[in-house]
Amino acid sequence: MNEKRIAVVSILVSDRSASESINELLSRYGEYILGRMGIPYREKNIYVLSVVLDAPVEITNALTGRLGKLENVAVKALFGKI
Repeated sequence: MNEKRIAVVSILVSDRSASESINELLSRYGEYILGRMGIPYREKNIYVLSVVLDAPVEITNALTGRLGKLENVAVKALFGKI
């Protein structure tokens, strides 16, 4: 497997019903997760999650790809150059 890279995955959720699917996916990749933070933006009915990973690029891409296929979920990954 390729060298691990630090990445921050940003997840915007516009329907809370996606929470169970998101948490299931994050649990599957739990061994790579360094930390996560969730912020509800109640006025806009949007939920913002930030997940920090230390994982091979393929793993991060697999997770973001699966998250991005969920309805009412937008996701982007930012990779560190470290």
